[in-house]
Amino acid sequence: MAAAQPIQRLTEAEYLEIERRAECKSEFLDGEMIAMSGGSPAHSLIACNLISAINTQLKDSPCMVFNSDMRIKVQMAGLYTYPDVSVLCGREEIEGEHDDVLLNPTVIAEVLSDSREAYDRGKKFELYRRLPSLREYLLVNQHEPLIEQFIRQPGGEWLFRDVAGLEGKLSLPSVGITIALADVYSKVRFKS
Repeated sequence: MAAAQPIQRLTEAEYLEIERRAECKSEFLDGEMIAMSGGSPAHSLIACNLISAINTQLKDSPCMVFNSDMRIKVQMAGLYTYPDVSVLCGREEIEGEHDDVLLNPTVIAEVLSDSREAYDRGKKFELYRRLPSLREYLLVNQHEPLIEQFIRQPGGEWLFRDVAGLEGKLSLPSVGITIALADVYSKVRFKS
């Protein structure tokens, strides 16, 4: 029986060098690159609708809305990732001179996929909570109109709320807006 080969761990600098030349995106955690797969049409449409709904209301504010091309780093955990949607309010903190790693998002939203739902709810949220700037985390269901929201409270604990149904409205207190689920799920065809 052959001995198992040890996993070759990368440094953050090695990851970033590879990632900046890559044609597809990979997350990075604990020295490992994890390839990101593509999403479904519903996943993509929901993310675009969410960006549009948030951006429309924040267009005259200092806040900026980013799609999944913006790399986020959780410094305290060494995680580099690409959330589906992120919002920055305030002065941006960028890692290094490449201007491609944001350190201080205010809101992060992940559109749930079957293959990564457990990770987004569990380990990833655990790591995101280490971001001092993060005020809200949204888990957006792609199979039904449902958004789960976690809001950081002044004492550091997280308050859970959810909004369901196309008539629902989700208040984002950290950025001072309310979005309609009908807008987030516009043109999405749910499978029965």
